[in-house]
Amino acid sequence: MGRLVKDSGTAMAKSEWDRVKVRLKDEVGDAAYRSWLRPITLHDMSEDAVKLALPTRFMRDWVNTHYAERIRTLWGAENPAIRNVEIVVEAARAVSVAQNAAKASVAKVVPSPAAAPVRAAAAPCAPAAAPNADNDELGAPLDNRFTFKNFVVGKPNEFAWAAARRVAEADQVSFNPLFLYGGVGLGKTHLMHAIAHHIRERNPERSVLYLSAEKFMYRFIRALRGQDTMSFKEQFRSVDVLMIDDVQFIAGKDATQEEFFHTFNALVDQGRQIVISADKSPSDLEGIEERLRSRMACGLVADIHATTYELRLGILHSKAEQMGVLVPQKVMEFLAHKIISNVRELEGALNRVVAHSQLVGRAITLETTQEVLHDLLRASDRRITIEEIQKKVAEHFTIKLAEMSSARRSRQVARPRQIAMYLAKQLTSRSLPEIGRKFGGRDHTTVMHAVKKVEELKECDQNFAEDVELLRRMLQG
Repeated sequence: MGRLVKDSGTAMAKSEWDRVKVRLKDEVGDAAYRSWLRPITLHDMSEDAVKLALPTRFMRDWVNTHYAERIRTLWGAENPAIRNVEIVVEAARAVSVAQNAAKASVAKVVPSPAAAPVRAAAAPCAPAAAPNADNDELGAPLDNRFTFKNFVVGKPNEFAWAAARRVAEADQVSFNPLFLYGGVGLGKTHLMHAIAHHIRERNPERSVLYLSAEKFMYRFIRALRGQDTMSFKEQFRSVDVLMIDDVQFIAGKDATQEEFFHTFNALVDQGRQIVISADKSPSDLEGIEERLRSRMACGLVADIHATTYELRLGILHSKAEQMGVLVPQKVMEFLAHKIISNVRELEGALNRVVAHSQLVGRAITLETTQEVLHDLLRASDRRITIEEIQKKVAEHFTIKLAEMSSARRSRQVARPRQIAMYLAKQLTSRSLPEIGRKFGGRDHTTVMHAVKKVEELKECDQNFAEDVELLRRMLQG
C-alpha cells in the first residue's frame, strides 16, 4: 500500500512538473528553455519539497541564480503544499546527456549510415606515460618560436600576458577559463603556444592539448561518422589543460557547440584548466549559443589591443636579435611608424628587408627598405581614417559633419551615421569600442547594431546597396 501511495505521489509530481515546464517555456522562450530548463529532471520528492537535478554544477548554479525563484512560485501555484524546491547535481547524468546530444547530431552530420568507420587518433585506454605525445597527435603541433621569452610585452598586451603567465605557472588558478581575444596578428596564438610550452617544461606529467576550434569540429565529426564518440569524449575530457584557438570558427555549428559545451563543463567540474582564444569577446561572438558564451565569459576575459609605436619598435628589435642581423635604428623606426596593422605584417616586412639584403648583397638602408616594401608601404599610406569616412558620408548625404557625433536620432541623420559606422568597421582596423568613441562616445553595441542594420538594408534595398558601394569605392579610390 505504501508503495502505491509513493508511486501515486511521484506521478502527481511529474504531472505538476510537466505543467510548470510548459509555463516556463512560454515565459523564457525556446532558446533559454532548451539551454537551461529542458535538461532538468525530477530527482526526488517529499510531502512539502521536491528535488530537481541537473548534470553539472555550472548549470545548477545558473538555474539557481536565474530561474529557481520562478520555479518555486510556479510549483506553489500548482501545489500549495510544496514550500521548497531544491536543485542538485546528478553527476551520473553528465555523460548520458552528452551521449544523447551526440546521437541526435549524427542524423545532421553523417551523410550515410553505411559510411566506413574511422577511428579517433588515440585509443581511450592509451598509456599515460607520455600524455603529451598522444596529445600532439590528437591536437596541433606547437611552434617552438612562440614562447614567453620571445613575446614582447607592452601596454596593449600586458594584461593578457600576465594572465597567460599565471595559468602557465600555477597548477590551479582562480579563473577558469582564460579567454584571450583580439584582432588578427596581435599575439593570441603566440601566448597559447607559450602557455603550453611552459606547462610541459615545468611539469611534463600534466597533459596539455592544443588545437584549433576547426580541428576540434573535424575530430568530432569523424568520431560521429565512425560511431566512436566515447573515445572522442575520453580523449578530450581526460586532459589537464585544454586549449582551443579561434573558437569563433564553431559559430553556427550547433552539434559541435553542444559537444564543446559538455566537454567544457566536464573539465571545469574536474578542476581542469581551459584556455580559449577568439577574435572578439564572448559577448560579441555571433552564432554562438548564449549558454556557451556565458560559460566562456565566467572566467577571466583578457583582450589584446592594437600595437603602439613603442611596442612595434620593441618587436622589431627582438625579431632582428633572433635573426642575428644588424638593422639600422632609422630603418626600425621607419617600419614601426609605417606598418601598423598587425605584428605578422610587421615581422613579414622585416623578413623581406633582411632577405633582400642577404640575397642581393646590398646593405640595409632607408632607401633600399622603401624600394623592397613599395607595395606594402603604398597600401599603408592609403590607410583610411574614421574621420575621412565621416566627412565623405556627411558630404554624400548633405548633413553636417557634427551630426556624426550628435545625439539626434532622426532618420535623415541616423541612417548616414549607421553607414559611416559600417564603413569604419569594414575599411579600418579599429575595434568596435574605438569606432563608438569616434561617434560621440557611443557604446560598441550601437556600432554592432549599425553594422547589422546596414547589412540587412543592403540585402533588401538595391538603391541603398549601390549608395554604400559607391561610398566604399570613393574612399578606397
